[in-house]
Amino acid sequence: MLRLLLAAASVICLAGGAQAARCGGDFNAFVATMAQEAQAAGVSASVTNAALSGVTPDGAVLAFDRRQRHTFNKSFEQYVSTRVGPGRINGGRALLQRNAALLSRIEQQFGVPRYILVAIWGLESDFGKGDIGKMPVVRTLATLAHDCRRTDLFQGELLAALKIVQRGDLPLRDLIGAFAGEIGQTQFLPSSYIKYGVDFDGDGHVDLRHSVPDVLASTANLLHTSGFKMGQPYGEGTPNFEAMREWNRAVVYRKTIGYFADRLAGQ
Repeated sequence: MLRLLLAAASVICLAGGAQAARCGGDFNAFVATMAQEAQAAGVSASVTNAALSGVTPDGAVLAFDRRQRHTFNKSFEQYVSTRVGPGRINGGRALLQRNAALLSRIEQQFGVPRYILVAIWGLESDFGKGDIGKMPVVRTLATLAHDCRRTDLFQGELLAALKIVQRGDLPLRDLIGAFAGEIGQTQFLPSSYIKYGVDFDGDGHVDLRHSVPDVLASTANLLHTSGFKMGQPYGEGTPNFEAMREWNRAVVYRKTIGYFADRLAGQ
């Protein structure tokens, strides 16, 4: 899911007061400036060198970025019919049973219902079984940051991605994502990974690619921090529906989350 309509100001500022690198122009010079900014923000030279040395722009990323803005032109009825069917509902119900104890702990700590979390999990990656991206996140974000359309946003995301490696959450070889740098089973942008990620399995790392406890707890943490309230309605026009705007601004998508959650709950 592309949480790219969030204001650039909401991106974590990992570069302190450093001046943003200039978009456009020579790509190698731009990357060198980004490496300097990352090191000024506390990312080690070894991480920046490993991540950025030899990186090249990816034309497929730019082409996709120019196409994706029309994703939600369908009506709710058209969109939901392609995303929520009997197979996905049955799969979600099976996972609700399998992960009942985990989901109970997450509900108690974060106050977000299991049906909403499993619905998001299913929509974003078919419960981790679908496509969570195969593209090197650093290359993707360097490409988008160098492009002048939303350079401030993606410079922040690139710095956040380097911070994920610096923290030891994911090794560079495993920092793989989708066409806008989204990572993991519920497709967090790197800034959200840093801001909302939770080590819920207790292994000392926030792993949103492989750890189901981390994935679901981090998703719950994002919604909880955004104001989602347990036991309250989440249909269009409610405060909870507005809280889900931090997940995705598209009304159609948020309505689909609610519809899927209701189906999982047997409503």
